[in-house]
Amino acid sequence: MKSGTLAPFAFPPPSPMSSQLNAPQREAVRYLDGPCLVLAGAGSGKTGVITRKIAYLIGECGLAPANVAAITFTNKAAREMQERVARLMGGRTPEGLTVCTFHALGVRIVRAQARQCGLKPQFSILDAADTAQIVSDIAPDAEKGLAKQLQWRISAWKNAMIPPTEAVKLAEDEIGAAAARLYPDYERTLRAYQAVDFDDLIALPVRLFETHADVRERWQNRLRYLLIDEYQDTNRAQYRLLRLLTGVRGAFTAVGDDDQAIYAWRGADVENLRQLQVDFPALKLVKLEQNYRSSQRILEAANNVIAHNDKLFEKRLWSERGPGEPVAATSCRSAEHEAEWVATKISAHKFQHRGHFRDYAILYRGNHQARLIEQQLRNQHIPYTISGGQSFFDRSEIRDLVAWLRLLANEDDDLAFIRAITTPRRGIGPGTIEALGGYAGQRHASLFAAAHEEGCGQHLQPRQLEAVRQFTAFVRRMRASAHAGPASKTLAELLTAIHYEAWLASHHDAHDAETKWRNVSDFVDWLTRRGDEDGKNLIELTQTIALASMLDKEDPDFDGVRLATLHAAKGLEFPHVFLIGAEEGLLPHQSSIDENKVDEERRLMYVGITRAQRSLNLTWCERRKAGGEIRTCEPSRFIAEMGEEVKISGREERNAPLSKEEGRARLAGLMAMLEARK
Repeated sequence: MKSGTLAPFAFPPPSPMSSQLNAPQREAVRYLDGPCLVLAGAGSGKTGVITRKIAYLIGECGLAPANVAAITFTNKAAREMQERVARLMGGRTPEGLTVCTFHALGVRIVRAQARQCGLKPQFSILDAADTAQIVSDIAPDAEKGLAKQLQWRISAWKNAMIPPTEAVKLAEDEIGAAAARLYPDYERTLRAYQAVDFDDLIALPVRLFETHADVRERWQNRLRYLLIDEYQDTNRAQYRLLRLLTGVRGAFTAVGDDDQAIYAWRGADVENLRQLQVDFPALKLVKLEQNYRSSQRILEAANNVIAHNDKLFEKRLWSERGPGEPVAATSCRSAEHEAEWVATKISAHKFQHRGHFRDYAILYRGNHQARLIEQQLRNQHIPYTISGGQSFFDRSEIRDLVAWLRLLANEDDDLAFIRAITTPRRGIGPGTIEALGGYAGQRHASLFAAAHEEGCGQHLQPRQLEAVRQFTAFVRRMRASAHAGPASKTLAELLTAIHYEAWLASHHDAHDAETKWRNVSDFVDWLTRRGDEDGKNLIELTQTIALASMLDKEDPDFDGVRLATLHAAKGLEFPHVFLIGAEEGLLPHQSSIDENKVDEERRLMYVGITRAQRSLNLTWCERRKAGGEIRTCEPSRFIAEMGEEVKISGREERNAPLSKEEGRARLAGLMAMLEARK
């Protein structure tokens, strides 16, 4: 295969691998004559198509693994894809194959081309918490809620590839105008820190490829075929990166579903699906409409709901899994009654069918709905787990401590340096860090190393330089202690020396400060136990802290009901689903009604419906507390849109005599609760 060109693929005879696919899936896997869009309905086997196409490209078409890249939106999806490819190809992932998120690919490109991007190779990547701190630093008068809105506006502009000079012209309200004023300072601060935010990981490669044709061609030759998962969730910058990587060849397969586009609020642009047909006129469209997950009644309900949206592509899911149970919708007196009804129903159903609690999921529009559900599940001794909540390791107080530990282990970690030197603050402000960052950038050195160079004194005032060097000397003393003594001793010394408990008390109300300190204590206890069990000092432990998030991974063997927001449930499936709070103002959310943006809420409902395999129960409340008041609620318009597939019950049934079946169900529920209390 010549450098700079993509050789045409030979078409080998059908293999046993492709014979396991249905006809549209097989067509999607084997099509290589140009760009391909696979419109994959919920439960239609899209991940199988992507992984089999990877195996087909490498195993049967002779493409080198290093020339193939599959791009996902989550690390979890990337891991699952790698595992499935490995199973298809003899138990091992082909060496050199790229399976990663958009942002991980961006990191790879920017690190390789750091100098062209104006960065040193050891640049830092700042996450949302770090960038929020920058916004707060350059807008000290902005309260926390406003600072977050300013950060979101700047992020949205960066995702849309809008530079600061253009943002000023596009600001339409007071917050937008304030964000536009901050935007240039925000960008300057990032560069001074020799840091990038998540948005830069896409925007920098785009600008690099647009201005350096030689670099662009080198990456086009390296990644000769792209597969993009969840294409409907791409933003404008990600789409531009895709176009630049594929060039005129258009050697890619994009897999997505316009009916599941539910992330506009974080920058996703469903119009990218429409734009594909404009930019690639030879685009091949393959529809996957056979669903392997749900019964036909559930699919008909989903089809009926989504039919009320304007469609980019017509598609109707169907299944060979039989008609299944009718979809049920039940009105409840209140949110408390709703929670009690759902918990009792799950307990009785599990007892009757001899199932497992992990077969059940309770889905909702907002996290605030989980509190009463959790309370009732605990009351009825039903185990549960929550998806989509904040990870313990994402809490700001844990991240503060981890930053200190990372800096003890690696003084060249600029991100850890910035967080540690400012938390708690040690008389070192943004001006000092900016001056140090500017000098470090010139020298292509870490912030820590730059602080000890002779020339640093020409860029920092004597008072600033003294404060920075006192900090670095303290870090080195703590590192020596961490190498020499047990983890518990070093951690205690560190927290005492930086006065962290007092800092929490001065920056948060009493309750929050107490909660945060308790979390820190729990983390210290965990590290201490790990150190004792593994015989490791704190430095050795810190080198494995990146794996700590594994503690948050859900145990597949845990027998508990899954609680999740509708957004967090995307990509999951359960035999039995309870979708609660199906009310006007909640689902669809009131803001979407006010702004005439109900289409995305309808897609969210569609996602919720299609999580169910065998049964789907919807609930709504006749009255609900909101803002200290009790308001009357109306059932969601989406229930009516589901059509005849829905069996509605509620107020009338509560006053009617029980049928034999209902009586047995209630008795079974009581027996199950009695059994659980033994």
